Amino acid sequence: MKNELEIFNELWERETAKTIKLLDALPKDGYDFRPDPEARSLGEMAWHLAEVEAYGTFGIERGQLAPEPKPPGIARPRTVPELSPGFERVHRDAVARVQKLKPEDLDRSVTMFTGQTVRVRDVLWDFTLLHEIHHRGQLVVLCRAAGGVPPSLFGPTRETAPLRTR
Repeated sequence: MKNELEIFNELWERETAKTIKLLDALPKDGYDFRPDPEARSLGEMAWHLAEVEAYGTFGIERGQLAPEPKPPGIARPRTVPELSPGFERVHRDAVARVQKLKPEDLDRSVTMFTGQTVRVRDVLWDFTLLHEIHHRGQLVVLCRAAGGVPPSLFGPTRETAPLRTR
């Protein structure tokens, strides 16, 4: 029977493949697109997916999620074509950190940015994986609004849906 870390890693890799698929589909000229002046740009939102993985796993390693020190290699790329390879690099580093964990580490305490104490498992599942999926959904909307065609992630898109109703 698989342990929780093995289950997490398998799901994380499946979701990472979807994230990379979306990053590869972003409109090449859409980096600075933002729906309103206060919102993250498409490029900023895309890179936030990498930041989530980096800060979550670096924080687990350190026992505290904090703005400083920044995780290594987290400088944001400035063009759409750099986002996917950059994300893949940050993801590999994050995976290497998680691979150091043992099942008994999941109940260890970590201090969040807010000072709240949570378990390592909560940082992995909630802050890292679910947080990333949440922002990936926002990025799908930004991709579409910027003139891109988001890929199918959990089912067909409007371009591929055979039974789409209007």
